[in-house]
Amino acid sequence: MRLLILGTGSMARAHAIAFSAEPGVAIVAAVEPHPERLAAFAAEHNIPNRFASLDEAIAWGEFDAAANVTPDGVHHPTTMQLIAARKHVFCEKPLATDYPLAKEMADAADAAGIINMVNLTYRSSPAVQKAREIVLSGGIGALKHFEASYLQSWLVGKHWGDWQTEDRWLWRLSTAHGSKGTVGDIGIHVVDFATYAAASDVTSLNSRIKTFHKAPGDQIGAYRLDANDSFVITVELANGALGPIQATRWATGNVNEIRLGLFGDKGALRVMTDGKISSLSICAGADVDTVAWRDVDCPPVPTNYQRFAAAVSSGINGDPDFRRGAALQQVLDLSFAANDLGTLKVG
Repeated sequence: MRLLILGTGSMARAHAIAFSAEPGVAIVAAVEPHPERLAAFAAEHNIPNRFASLDEAIAWGEFDAAANVTPDGVHHPTTMQLIAARKHVFCEKPLATDYPLAKEMADAADAAGIINMVNLTYRSSPAVQKAREIVLSGGIGALKHFEASYLQSWLVGKHWGDWQTEDRWLWRLSTAHGSKGTVGDIGIHVVDFATYAAASDVTSLNSRIKTFHKAPGDQIGAYRLDANDSFVITVELANGALGPIQATRWATGNVNEIRLGLFGDKGALRVMTDGKISSLSICAGADVDTVAWRDVDCPPVPTNYQRFAAAVSSGINGDPDFRRGAALQQVLDLSFAANDLGTLKVG
């Protein structure tokens, strides 16, 4: 596979390192409008061809697939260009900024017959893959309830840098700079993680979304700090299970952690990952009566990068695909819509 990397931001480096390690994959070109960034990125990863625009790269055409690592708001137009050029696409999440655009991308990719995948990175957790396998095998019986959390704390601690002085964090707090806040940034991950493990999709929801005061006038330089910081949605799944899905950047003491509990009528599962290390435990069988939990061995699984390379090689589309990305975007869009309906007061 001859791969083009579109965009040279921080995630592009992860793509370049991962794809460079794959047998049969050659990174042949990079696209970036800023000459200095393009030169530095291409030199670091030994990329021979450099383009200032996607139009130039498509006119050149000597690539089979593209990793789209552009800003969220650019995913749709650039991916549509690539699809029109019959190039396979591995797109960063979220697939688009709203469901209609995401659906258009999925429809176009299917019509063109190209390989299409969205980089939901936590699918590479061995624990979530094993949890789904156990759920599908009936290992915890019929799912009745679940709870899922994505916990970050970079608005509290400086373990990732100082958000008040660094553009790479400030843009995530500003809707004018393309951010949809916690809902758009990490909400897509925890919704996918929970529903994938539960092997069932969301059928209904309600939500509360909140933006907290963070600076004088809620503005730092050009950044209006109006993107949401925390959300809680309560959902019902197609299998009837009910549960909360939440995410926040105010979870003091937590760097980057997804936690998931799945509770069935014959057992339960606990899943955790920080993106690097993951774990799974089960309470089932006789252990239900003694409330004992046992660790579950989780063998390694392919990364999304490996799955995409394999899909291009085989011609059989991989998972998670654009259709999945669009379905998740619909849930996020409905979360905003449900929040806008307001809160009913008690008493």
